[in-house]
Parts: sequence; C-alpha cells; structure tokens
Amino acid sequence: MQEILKIAIQKSGRLYDDSVQLLRECGIDLRNVKDRLRTVSENFPIEVFFLRDDDIPEYVEDGVADVGIVGQNVLLEKGRSIREVEALGFGKCRLSLAVPKSFDYQNLQSLQGKRIATSYPKILGTYLKKNAIEASIHEISGSVEIAPGIGLADAAADLVSSGGTLFMNGLKEVEVILDSQAVLVAGNTIGNEKQDILNKLLFRIRSVRKAKKSKYVLMNVPNGQLQDVLQLLPGMRSPTVLPLAETGWSSVHSVLDEDEFWIRIEQLKAAGAEGILVVPIEKLIL
Repeated sequence: MQEILKIAIQKSGRLYDDSVQLLRECGIDLRNVKDRLRTVSENFPIEVFFLRDDDIPEYVEDGVADVGIVGQNVLLEKGRSIREVEALGFGKCRLSLAVPKSFDYQNLQSLQGKRIATSYPKILGTYLKKNAIEASIHEISGSVEIAPGIGLADAAADLVSSGGTLFMNGLKEVEVILDSQAVLVAGNTIGNEKQDILNKLLFRIRSVRKAKKSKYVLMNVPNGQLQDVLQLLPGMRSPTVLPLAETGWSSVHSVLDEDEFWIRIEQLKAAGAEGILVVPIEKLIL
C-alpha cells in the first residue's frame, strides 16, 4: 500500500486561501475543502488536515502530520523540534513594535521599564534581551493593538501587513522585530517513501513559484540590432532566435525575471526590439 504524505494547513485565517491555491496550482486535486477537517487528494498521495494555525507545529512535531504550512512567526514562537523546508512567498507580514502617536519615541531605550502587550512573548523576550531592554511583557491572545489605548500597556508588539489597523488604533510603528512569511515545515522522522513524496511536492512548488516570478517575452528584432538585443536577455540557457517571413528580421523568445522586467523592456526597446509580447507562465520546470 502506497504511503500518503499528511500535510496540515490553516482551517481559516490569512494563510488558508493561499495554501489551498498553492496545492491546486501544483496539480493536486482538492475537492470539498470548505468546512472540512481533512481531505484526501485523488491524484496525488497527500492527505490534508485543516487545523488552527497555532496547533500545526505541535501536530508536525508529534507526527500526526508529516509537514505543515505556517507563518515563520508561529514557527519561531512555538519553538517546536521541526525544520523549515521551504519559504513559500505568501502571507508576508512583520512583527513590529508600535507605540501611541503621542509617545515620545527616540529609540529602543525609550521602552526601558515599559509595559508591552503581545501574542508573541517568546520572540519579543528574545528581541528585548538581545538589545538589553528590560520591559514587562503582557501576553494577550487577541486585539493586541487596543492594549495601549485602554491603559493595559505602554506599547504593543503585533503582526503588521499594511499598518492600517495600527493607524486606526492611534499607534505608530517604530521597530520591526521579525519579517515573516508562510513556510513549509516538516518533522524530523519522515521515512524514505514519504520523503520521496515530499521531494515531488517541493519540485512542483518551486516550479509554480518560479513561474510566478517570470514572464515569457517574444519580440521582433531587425537582424542588424540582433546582437545588441541578445546581450540584454539572460534566457534559461540562451534566447531562442527564429527567422521571420520578412527578410532581415528575427523573432526572439526569452524568459525575464519579474523583478527586472520593466528595466529590461525599456532597454530592449531602446536596442531596437519591436512588437514585444509578454505572456504569463503557468509552470516553469528547471
């Protein structure tokens, strides 16, 4: 009987939608996932558990799940004996210190002897100790951002995405403690067969992620400017060059990284490229 890789993801919350979407983009058939506690894929040897975010590290450590998708903030706070396998690029946020707008904040020393509310006492405690700051940490499970406003604390350490919640509660962000994103984690006792399945899953994940960061570009180039254009194109190995029906012209195909896309496009136009066509890539197998 074939082994099945058991993966734990959020049953709700900010990582749920992206986690399910990633698995589906990897070609894994997930049906009827809404309001389910578990589901088994029909086309890939994987079983998905839908759990509370904070519980996932414990389930992975105990072997109830082989792997899981959690935020790095949760992974570090829980301190379980599990390993980070792959950063997934979604769910990006930061754990930051925030104080009331009226607080005369100069530097971290301004928090010496103050009360700080947070849901991440372990990470915050390590950060304060590293910076030789003695402060009182008040652990609360939710609505951390309201703590300074109701007099429970002088400052807050909370997750920040856009900063809108801090602004609405009269706070200003003053220090970033940790940059976080979703990561794939695994236990330390996965057998060889399950490791093979995990390797196949990682291959698919990396192909999907690479595709999202890349664009397939086609352009027409006068042969007289061909070498100038080719020097600007990295390609997977080298750009593809095909002759056009019109004499003296070639069609050039290449893949560009999204981070440098617009700069490259401007350079290509200046070098003589015309009729540039940009196509999204669904999968990119390296």
